[in-house]
Amino acid sequence: MKKVLSLVLVSALGGAMTLGAYKLFVEKNDVVYEHQEQESLNNFQAAFVNTPTINSEPSDFTEASEKTLSTVVHVKNKSISTSRNSFEELFFGPNGRVERKPKIKIGFGSGVIVSSDGYIITNNHVIDNANDIEIVLNNKKSYKAELIGTDASNDIALVKIDAKDLPYITFGDSDNVKVGEWVLAVGNPYNLTATVTAGIVSAKGRDLLRNNNTTESYIQTDAVVNSGNSGGALVNTYGELIGINTMITSTTGSYIGYSFAVPSNIAKKVIEDIMEFGNVQRAFIGINYRELDGNINKDFDVSNTEGVIITNVLEDSGAKKAGIRINDIIVKADNVDVSTFADLSGFLSAQRPGDVIDFTIIRNGSQSIIPVELYKNETTTVNRLGLNLEPLNSLELKSNKLKQGVKISSIINPKLAYLGLKRGYIITGINGQVIQTVEDVSTLVNNLNSDSRLVLEVLNENGVTERYIYE
Repeated sequence: MKKVLSLVLVSALGGAMTLGAYKLFVEKNDVVYEHQEQESLNNFQAAFVNTPTINSEPSDFTEASEKTLSTVVHVKNKSISTSRNSFEELFFGPNGRVERKPKIKIGFGSGVIVSSDGYIITNNHVIDNANDIEIVLNNKKSYKAELIGTDASNDIALVKIDAKDLPYITFGDSDNVKVGEWVLAVGNPYNLTATVTAGIVSAKGRDLLRNNNTTESYIQTDAVVNSGNSGGALVNTYGELIGINTMITSTTGSYIGYSFAVPSNIAKKVIEDIMEFGNVQRAFIGINYRELDGNINKDFDVSNTEGVIITNVLEDSGAKKAGIRINDIIVKADNVDVSTFADLSGFLSAQRPGDVIDFTIIRNGSQSIIPVELYKNETTTVNRLGLNLEPLNSLELKSNKLKQGVKISSIINPKLAYLGLKRGYIITGINGQVIQTVEDVSTLVNNLNSDSRLVLEVLNENGVTERYIYE
């Protein structure tokens, strides 16, 4: 009996010890492990839930492509000329005399339908000097096109085909385009139809042609653009037109990573002016100015390294009437930041005479807003030259086969009249600089030293270029 009780007691004691050890080591450790696991999981979930939602544009461009492809057309142009330098183009005609064979040049580009009744926008250089313009739609229908008007300074042209109920593109606001935004380039590179490439906006306000006295505010992208894309559409992910693809910079002639487009706000304003007035209505502030940087600001003793500083205010101009002064620094036009020369030039290219613009200026370190009414520079009196000048209209440009120039409306200086300069002559250049507008003349002349010599390149009534030297 005693042995049995001893066995029971030992068994009970062993079970108690086993249970105690389980409770002490195994179960306790399980609880700690579970607690750590749950705490770690809760922390991760909390961090994930509290992370702000980031709105990003779609990476699927099918919808934008579908909207755009049917609105982009293939532009084919044919120009005919007679070469005077190629012996191979000489042949014997029916009468046995040597005659010259006309040289036919075929060019290709792109265009964008902007209205259902057949108005199409393209680049001026796509149809420049064309004797015949053909438009091929995305559905392969072909039409002969009529040239409505051009603006060589912005490289924009407007043509029209006789068609109805065409698909057309919607204009977007190019001022709202952001660097880093996804864009599509749609056109006909290398004579291939309906090609779409994607990229991002690399920069805005690119000024590429200042050395040619032409300033533009291009949108730069890394969307692939090649020969034949000119005049095609640059669109955002909603399929809205934000630019007209115009050029590339390249050492090879092919795309190497940089392409440039005329902003849609400028293109839209140009074609509306052509349709309404027959030419482009250019709006002016009435100032001469310099772009600030880390070196120029020292010359003017100002702290700003961005913006444009006013070097001259023209008499009877909108700027003069509004109280703009020399050495005022423009840093914003309406809601558009003005950091560079191209920012201001590009903004003004999209405005019209009569528009009132709020210019944010810095004067003596203080910032203020001055409203200025823009004006149309119909005529300009250049006192130093002794000439009154006015712009050429589209018919005068076309008849003289010019892309730019200003006309002499009257001559004040008898010396120039004595030399043979006449009313109606067209000034195309001064000191080797191309002249496009009457303000170009004022700006160039006012920025020269008083003792500088002026060489005027002038087209006379017979279409012959003459040079007049004024000292």
